Amino acid sequence: MTDLSIIDIRFFVPAQDFALSKAFYMELGWTELWSDANLALLENGGQRFYLQNFYAKEFAENFMIHLSVADAAAWHARMSALIAGGRFPGVRVSSPKPEPYGALVTYAWDPAGVLLHFAQWANAR
Repeated sequence: MTDLSIIDIRFFVPAQDFALSKAFYMELGWTELWSDANLALLENGGQRFYLQNFYAKEFAENFMIHLSVADAAAWHARMSALIAGGRFPGVRVSSPKPEPYGALVTYAWDPAGVLLHFAQWANAR
């Protein structure tokens, strides 16, 4: 029998300033597992993605990452503190907002304009 199960899924996140974006994600708790001049494998809570030294404005500003989290308000506080530090220009965050699909979501934008959805689910999904 053929096994078509998926073992892992990773996505490639664009970075306008590769070093700045890598520092941003590491400041938020991701760990660098591997990198070279054009690609970095980052991990947080067993979840991994590739940060790439590639930027196309239209692509970056339409790229979204949905992250299921335990506490959307805590992510809002963390992002707000990071922004207040002034180290990451262009980074923005909105207050947690209940969405009709059942999650409390903090929206944040990384240094390249990638939209992060920190979603706290009312019921486990």
